[in-house]
Amino acid sequence: MSTSNGYSELETRELFEFVELFFFAYRDFVGDPDRILEEFGFGRAHHRVIHFVGRNPGIRVANLLHILKITKQSLGRVLKQLVDEGYIEQKAGTKDRRERRLLLTETGRELAQQLAKPQLDRIAKTLVAAEPDAKAYYRRIFYAMIDQENRSYVEDLIHKG
Repeated sequence: MSTSNGYSELETRELFEFVELFFFAYRDFVGDPDRILEEFGFGRAHHRVIHFVGRNPGIRVANLLHILKITKQSLGRVLKQLVDEGYIEQKAGTKDRRERRLLLTETGRELAQQLAKPQLDRIAKTLVAAEPDAKAYYRRIFYAMIDQENRSYVEDLIHKG
């Protein structure tokens, strides 16, 4: 028998189990850096900006907006704070001086490493505890969760250079 969501009661219970497991895993995954960010008066938006600027030195503001899917106003507020406090620097583009290229400062790189460490540790421990072929399996699952029209962009971003 199908429920109002189109799934059987058994399927619904099982799907909700995955939703809740994902929620709790995400809560703990971001909770570690959240505690560090709190000391600086920063939030998750700051973390995302620091992460993607650090992983993509010289990224254009337009590209960062595309990755984060936030408004220009929201990004502007977070960027201003990170620039003012010395975590990110903005440089003009070499071909187009109107372009703003973003780079982490030394202080920003140190914070990025501090924020990444507990997340890298959590992922490493998870993969060690999993089956030998788990990396490929989890990779397929996470890519499948990304909207199909964005998958190739994300893959290119992750596997650049």
